[in-house]
Amino acid sequence: MTANTFTRDELAEAFAEFEKTVDRAARTRDWDPWVDQYTDDVLYIEHAAGTMHGREEVRPWIWKTMETFPGSYMTSFPSLWRVYDEATARVICELDNPMRDPGDGTIISATNISVVTYAGDGKWCRQEDIYNPLRFVSATVKWCRKAQELGTLPDVAAEWMTKFGGGR
Repeated sequence: MTANTFTRDELAEAFAEFEKTVDRAARTRDWDPWVDQYTDDVLYIEHAAGTMHGREEVRPWIWKTMETFPGSYMTSFPSLWRVYDEATARVICELDNPMRDPGDGTIISATNISVVTYAGDGKWCRQEDIYNPLRFVSATVKWCRKAQELGTLPDVAAEWMTKFGGGR
């Protein structure tokens, strides 16, 4: 590995752009610009889904993940905190994954730690998402139960509950 040549300001500016792109993708549900901010040969490590090599492995995974319940009900992915590590060109952050309001203003979410490595020119060459998948299942079950209680549980969520959440 070669020595990093990016300053803290460069990392912070690049990460701010990364977050804007992720926010836009969450609002528009168009995941291609999010994927396009990675290098062609990105290494993406997602502990529940496995390791993906290259943008064209990441692209179908993110589309499927974010357009299938419960990902399709996640509204944004803001970082709650971040650390810039200039020596490794990495940004380490905690990302929130809030779900849609089930109907009474309740916010239900789960978080993950992400480590992204900057390659320069607005591109990221590595990402690792670290989390406990059971916390995401628990948050989704909680959301489904709240929506069911409010009479707003969509069919797709009811189907998910039958399959993964212990029934309706």
